[in-house]
Amino acid sequence: MNKGNNIASSQTKSKRSIKEMKADVVIIGGGIGGCASALAACRNGLQVILVEETDWIGGQLSQQGVPPDEHQWIETHGAPASYRTFRNNVRNYYKRNYPLTVEAKNREFLNPGDGNVSRLCHEPIVSVAVLMEMFMPYISSGQLRILLEYKAINAETNGDNVIAVTVENQKDREGITLIASYFIDATECGDLLPLTKTEYVTGAESQKDTKELHAANKADPDNNQSFTICFAMDYVPGANLTIDKPENYAFWHDYIPNLTPAWSGRLLDLTYTTPTTLQPIKADFEPTGKETKDFNLWNYRKIINRNNFTEGTYKGDITIVNWPQNDYFLGNIIDVSKGQFQKHVEAAKQLNLSLFYWLQTEAPRPDGGIGWPGLRLRGDILGTSDGMAKYPYIRESRRIKSEFTILEEHVGTENRKLVCGETTAAKFEDSVGIGYYRLDLHPTCQGNNYVDISSMPFQIPLGALLPQRVNNLLPACKNIGTTHITNGCYRLHPVEWSIGEAVGSLVAYSKEKKVLPRAVRAQKDLLSDFQQRIQKQGLEITWK
Repeated sequence: MNKGNNIASSQTKSKRSIKEMKADVVIIGGGIGGCASALAACRNGLQVILVEETDWIGGQLSQQGVPPDEHQWIETHGAPASYRTFRNNVRNYYKRNYPLTVEAKNREFLNPGDGNVSRLCHEPIVSVAVLMEMFMPYISSGQLRILLEYKAINAETNGDNVIAVTVENQKDREGITLIASYFIDATECGDLLPLTKTEYVTGAESQKDTKELHAANKADPDNNQSFTICFAMDYVPGANLTIDKPENYAFWHDYIPNLTPAWSGRLLDLTYTTPTTLQPIKADFEPTGKETKDFNLWNYRKIINRNNFTEGTYKGDITIVNWPQNDYFLGNIIDVSKGQFQKHVEAAKQLNLSLFYWLQTEAPRPDGGIGWPGLRLRGDILGTSDGMAKYPYIRESRRIKSEFTILEEHVGTENRKLVCGETTAAKFEDSVGIGYYRLDLHPTCQGNNYVDISSMPFQIPLGALLPQRVNNLLPACKNIGTTHITNGCYRLHPVEWSIGEAVGSLVAYSKEKKVLPRAVRAQKDLLSDFQQRIQKQGLEITWK
């Protein structure tokens, strides 16, 4: 499954002369892990260039439109202090700038949308504003440069070291060669790994490979989790805002996912498969805010609850659609051509439009009627004209071949008890962070239904952040050394922030001590010193 030497670097070059920029560290990818890496590197005195493919930093929080998935202790512990600062800044942004009710403004743990997926459901653009506010001192001083709408297209290597990465502007095709001592891959798909010939794996490992309880019988590098194009909508009572019937509506209207174990029926339906039991479950959909008998999908990822704001501010609530009904699993988008990637992205948008049209015209209502024609796409909430998020929410990436690979037996409740009788997750001597989430795998593009099983509060081992061979390239999000299975609990917002902050701190420490990152793990005195340093800066490496 090693594809590191099989993917040719892009040879695309601008006809114009390519200029150069230099820094201590270049971070490719402005998502959560990239932003956390940049904050840590800047805090520790490095010159940083942060590159983002879209025009919004923030990744899952912003350009992908995914309210933060977090654990139940997030308000007090279980994430870096800087992540909790970010969360507090989001709340304060609303309290400073929005016409909140007195009750909402005085609420310590304000949740602007009161969505039940998160304690902090909020608008994507607020994440952008808050992150930029955190970056501004470094931008103003010239310590941080942010290049928006640039994508990595080529890399220069010398043996086991990356020398430079060339990025290209997505609009005018201007090229810039970025030169640094260290490079961080914080892209959503692990884009730098093939460009730099860093060894990596994709898809599902087999039980023979990993001995994991829930691994597949046969390895399949093309078997990745579904992705989702999120979209935003609100509801205007009494209005008829029905869109034209989407071009592929007939297909999606009747589509029954071909999954094992079987899906519950049609994808466009309020009955769907329960992730944990794989049994059918029925939901309601009621956009007016009334109580419903069954779980109301409208409230799941609601980012604006109009009742938190003074009367008249909002005519209705605003919600994000990231549901089982708009997961897209009809094609793999990892290690494919740009054309294939875009083909599946466009197909996922057609699925969204079909789901939206179905909600407007055919969805069963709790009052016995059908359809909600007053539903309205809110592209302005996501910074787009089509109502869709700027970028896909990608759950599974290329993953480095790492010095240490996190397996299900390290974090999975059942597997760990089976292997060693323990009721807590593995304790790693080289821990550089912590996190918690279930082992949550969505249906895959090769026909596997959900795998959603219990895990335990876990640590992030430094060994999983270190490529086996390459010296100065580090991963900063879901491209770390997990498996197809353990990726399911290491891919969420606060965990990605923890990974990114640890990596940014590691680069700064390695440069200061004039050692390679792997030496920090290999030498006990360096490891202990590094762990003490990051704890003083607010990273948590053990659970209370």
